[in-house]
Amino acid sequence: MEGQLAAAGPAAGSGYFDAYAAVGMLAVVGVLFVAVSFTANRLLRPVVYSPEKLLAYECGVDPVGEGWAQIHIRYYVYAFLYVIFAVDAIYLFPWATVFAAAGYGAATLVEMFVFIGFLAVGLLYAWKKGVLEWT
Repeated sequence: MEGQLAAAGPAAGSGYFDAYAAVGMLAVVGVLFVAVSFTANRLLRPVVYSPEKLLAYECGVDPVGEGWAQIHIRYYVYAFLYVIFAVDAIYLFPWATVFAAAGYGAATLVEMFVFIGFLAVGLLYAWKKGVLEWT
């Protein structure tokens, strides 16, 4: 009986770590591919520096003035708010599938109200600070 169990073990090729070995080999091949590509690029590219190549390039327009430009922080805040609510939308889909399962209704509903409450407090704070005003 023990001989039969030993024959069906990892030595037979159906071991637990075979799938991890395949993922590991794929990762090694990917890293080698990137390393060979960057090395070939460095060895094969032409290296001719000129004053034109050393200039800053901005949409085909010659750079005029300083390279420092100030951007209003409001644009970053809008982007941050967008990311927050996009992540909120991502969390709503799994919640809807769990909510539909038997036995998870009340607890899942309370968790989602807490989650939406935190988001509502954040949105209320942004609104009170005037962040959402576009002037």
